[in-house]
Amino acid sequence: MHGLLFDPYLPTEIPAGVDMVDVQAQVDATGFAVPAGADAAEIDGLRQVVTEAADHGIDLKIVVVAPTPPVDAPLRDVANDVGAQHPGATVLVLGAPYAGSFSTTYDRATLEAAEDVAKTGNGPVQASQNFLSQLQTPIFPWTSFTVALVAVVAIAAGVTRLLQVRARREFDGGNTDVGAAEKASASTA
Repeated sequence: MHGLLFDPYLPTEIPAGVDMVDVQAQVDATGFAVPAGADAAEIDGLRQVVTEAADHGIDLKIVVVAPTPPVDAPLRDVANDVGAQHPGATVLVLGAPYAGSFSTTYDRATLEAAEDVAKTGNGPVQASQNFLSQLQTPIFPWTSFTVALVAVVAIAAGVTRLLQVRARREFDGGNTDVGAAEKASASTA
């Protein structure tokens, strides 16, 4: 038997009923894709979110999927496919109550946090606005905080040890004189 015993690449699962050729064409033309029959207010709202993102330097692509798959993993697969065609873009795929995303600009933790708030949106426009808002929210610099905290603890431990050694030397120096006096009195007695 020759070759690999397994395929090292995970297969993508595009939800049934999603025409990726149509999705890519819509995203190329407008920056977002909606299923057939989407109302004009939803289309205008998504256009505004994409424009707002661009105003803030975020190349956001939004895809609304219907019908929604039973789990959220296929939504991320759609996001990966769209992201592969749009390098540098951040892609949000919505299928109520799920969301999937892809980005080479934002880390996975930031995307997951943004997905979580997108899921709370009432409809794709609100969900997209929530997602964009979370991407723009400053994140507390935990790495810098941790490095500073470790440095403070290390300095405190070093200072404590230095004071401990100094106190011991002073104490031992005092005992040497007492010890010499005891030895002198013992030798005379």
